[in-house]
Amino acid sequence: MSQLVINILDKALKSKGNKLKKTNEYMYWSPFVQHHKPKLQLNIETGKWHCWVSNQGGHNLFQLLKQVNADRVLFKELSDAVGSTYYTSDKKDEKQVILNLPKEAKPLWNGGDSVQKLHALKFVYERGLTMEDVVRYNLHYCLNGLYQNRIIVPSYDSNGQLNYFVGRDFYKNGMKYKNPPIPKDIIGFDLYIDWSQPIVLCEGVFDAIAIKNNSIPLFGKTILPKLYEKIVTKKVKHIIISLDEDAFQDSLKMIKKFFDLGISVNFVKLTDSDPSDLGYKKMIDKLETSTEVNFKELMRMKIYGNR
Repeated sequence: MSQLVINILDKALKSKGNKLKKTNEYMYWSPFVQHHKPKLQLNIETGKWHCWVSNQGGHNLFQLLKQVNADRVLFKELSDAVGSTYYTSDKKDEKQVILNLPKEAKPLWNGGDSVQKLHALKFVYERGLTMEDVVRYNLHYCLNGLYQNRIIVPSYDSNGQLNYFVGRDFYKNGMKYKNPPIPKDIIGFDLYIDWSQPIVLCEGVFDAIAIKNNSIPLFGKTILPKLYEKIVTKKVKHIIISLDEDAFQDSLKMIKKFFDLGISVNFVKLTDSDPSDLGYKKMIDKLETSTEVNFKELMRMKIYGNR
C-alpha cells in the first residue's frame, strides 16, 4: 500500500519524495512556494502534511490533493490504495471507516465498448450529460455484482473523500435506485461547490450534473442537518431551489427556513420535467429567469400553490 500511495503523491505533486529517517515520513518540493530545498513534509500513514515555508498543512492526503488541484482520477486511486479505513489521528485505535465504490465498478469514460457500457452511455446522454460531465463527476458502471447494470455516481466531500454514491439502473427494468446502506446526511458533490457563490439545491445526482453550476443533490426532497449546518457556517447569501413539481410543499418549507436565516432565495418553477429531463441549456434558462422570492410571493405560493 505504501508504494501505491507514494506513486500517487509523485503524480499529484509532480516530483519524487525523499524518505526521511522517521518512519513513513517524506519530503517533497512544495507546490505552494518556490524554494531551493524540499519543504513539504508528509506522513503516508497518518496523512498529515505541512509546508515549512508557507505554513500550509492538513490532516489527510485527500486535502493535499484538493489543494494542488490533482486529477480526480488520483482521488479514486488514493481511496483504493488506503483501503476501507481513513487516515488515523494521533489517538491510536481511532479509525473512521470510509466508503468505497463497488469493487466491480469500471470508469464509464475508459475501457472497452461492451453492450452494457453503450447502454449506460446512452442513458447519461439522454439526460443531457456530456463526456466531459462523465469524466468530471467520475461516473462508473457495473457489469456484475450487487450493482450490476447500474451507473455509479460518486459524491465526494470537500477533502476529496468519497462520502456517498448512487447506483442507477440504466436498463430501466428493475429497481430504479440501489444505494449503499449508510445515512444520506452528507453534502452531495461538496468537492465541486464554491460556497462563496449562490448554490442550487435539487433532488437527484443527475439533476445536479445537468445543472452543472454549483448544484447540490439532496438525495430526496428535504434538507438534512449537515447541509443545513454548512450553509449556516459558510454564510451562504443566495440559494436557488429547483425541486420537482411534486415537492412544492417541501420547497416552501425550505424557503421559509432560509428566510429565517436572512438568505435570499430564488424558486425555479418546474412543471412535468425535472432538471435532467430538460437538459443544461433549458435548465440554465429557467435558472436565469427565476425571480427572487419575497415575503409577499411566499404568502401567494402558500395560498395558491405552484401556479
